[in-house]
Amino acid sequence: MTRKHIHEEEFGISSDEMFHLLITPSKIRDWWGAARVIVLPEENGTWMAAWGENEDNPDYITAFTISAFEPPNRLLFTDAKYTASGEKLPFEAEMITEFAIKDNEIGCVLKVNQEGFPSDSSADEYFEGCKKGWTDTFAGIRKSIGTSL
Repeated sequence: MTRKHIHEEEFGISSDEMFHLLITPSKIRDWWGAARVIVLPEENGTWMAAWGENEDNPDYITAFTISAFEPPNRLLFTDAKYTASGEKLPFEAEMITEFAIKDNEIGCVLKVNQEGFPSDSSADEYFEGCKKGWTDTFAGIRKSIGTSL
């Protein structure tokens, strides 16, 4: 049994612009505060970010395979890998993250669905951290594009 997060908000930019924000390393660094980002923007490509000043020993690393690359409406990340100060998560999980983008009357709606969190207590802290993380991430995107919508 697993848990998931779903977070959805409207933005005053087009689906094309939003998709570009999600796959462009310099933009990702801006809205996510990562020190380094690598993206191979294609199906079966790579999406990876790291935080911290020490490139040889980053504070955090997250990496995914891009299993679906459907501009400008969908990205599906699988094969999630995460470390904090070189330590892996205290649980095993097959987590996926999907970004779905749809045009609307003011611009677009960005919806993230992150699932596969184990329901046992070993994943509670990470689950709650990700919940806050999506709120912060969407605020970072909003700040990056300079809109209050």
